[in-house]
Amino acid sequence: MDKKIKNIWIINHYADPPNIGKFNRHYNFAKNLKDYGYNVKIFTASTIHTTQINMISNDAVYKEDKFNGVDYVFLRAMSYENNGMKRVINMLQYFFRALFIPKSFGKPDLVFASGPHPLTWIAGYRQAKKNNAKFITETRDLWPETFVAMGKMTKKNIIAKILYKIERWMYNKSDIILFTLPGGIDYIKKIGLDTSKVRYINNGIVLKDYDENKKNFEYEDDDLSNKENFNVVFSGAIGKANDLGRVIRAFKIIKDRGYNDIKFLIFGDKGERKELEKYVRENNIDNVIFKGWVNKRQVPSILSQSNLQVLSLAHLPELFKYGLSPNKLFEYLASGKPVISNVECGYDLLQKYNCGLTVKGDSEESMADGIIYFYKLYKEEPGKYLQYCENSLKAAKDFDFKNLSEKLVEVIESLE
Repeated sequence: MDKKIKNIWIINHYADPPNIGKFNRHYNFAKNLKDYGYNVKIFTASTIHTTQINMISNDAVYKEDKFNGVDYVFLRAMSYENNGMKRVINMLQYFFRALFIPKSFGKPDLVFASGPHPLTWIAGYRQAKKNNAKFITETRDLWPETFVAMGKMTKKNIIAKILYKIERWMYNKSDIILFTLPGGIDYIKKIGLDTSKVRYINNGIVLKDYDENKKNFEYEDDDLSNKENFNVVFSGAIGKANDLGRVIRAFKIIKDRGYNDIKFLIFGDKGERKELEKYVRENNIDNVIFKGWVNKRQVPSILSQSNLQVLSLAHLPELFKYGLSPNKLFEYLASGKPVISNVECGYDLLQKYNCGLTVKGDSEESMADGIIYFYKLYKEEPGKYLQYCENSLKAAKDFDFKNLSEKLVEVIESLE
């Protein structure tokens, strides 16, 4: 039987191409959807978020390119560095160009519009309506719920009110509401909308690529390879959202308790790094070592050499009650090592797979206790420690993009 849905447009401001940016969710989906016989085009901004790269260097409004067989259309948008006015202009430019995509790019049967910001949904809905196509909205971050939970605005704020109205309007217009958060259905229930359209597909990992990078991009480091130490690793941006200060204070407690062979190795840069390094120096916390920036392809090698990995986020239990979807978590799991987290959340994957431990989010003492728990397991009960490692690998397989893409195909086929 012929498919009614053949041509799929993915509209996402931050759909990075492989090996250029770090947000590859939709590239991975598109690559796998091609194997199922779908024609997929990704419409994304010419700017690569968190980099200085702009894929359009002339006056062209659109630029077509292909990456490993995946079709990309870059929409020209202004380069920016921080969250200032230039980024706002960048969002608006992408929005207006996504609203008026020329007919020369063909016609979609399905428009898959992915946030985080709701302007992408509006542009996606217009394209779906104009082309009489099915429409999926994907929520990767709850806007404005995240800002409200972080205290950046109240629900009575005029911008928050507008964003909430857009959110409800878009969810009502969608054929499918897709969440990366496992508790998305709870959120839809909370705001009083129809839950029958809700689906869940988390972020994930391409295990084949991960394993190849681990093999081909080895990272050598004296601290990491020191078998006398129990190495706890964090990799990623050192931003406020990660709140590494709480973890560092936990390591001061660990040092004060006399566990001198437990080390915290931080692979990342920018953000709060300078302030945290100053705090470490002033308080003589010599079991915390900043390693700086590393090539993303070296991360699998780094993680595989660790004993334990840290997932740290700001303490926002009201927001995280819907679950988690950080890309970092799936890299951690793929390394086959346990994870310790200070993110109290609903639908806790560490608990579900028994591949790590979630401690009390606002307590440095709890984090210290949790790290020492794994240290003692490693030293005294290696069988139990290895079981955590095996469970991490099992969890990673469930979140391999081949499996996630199968779920997406099921969602698409339900719209036939």
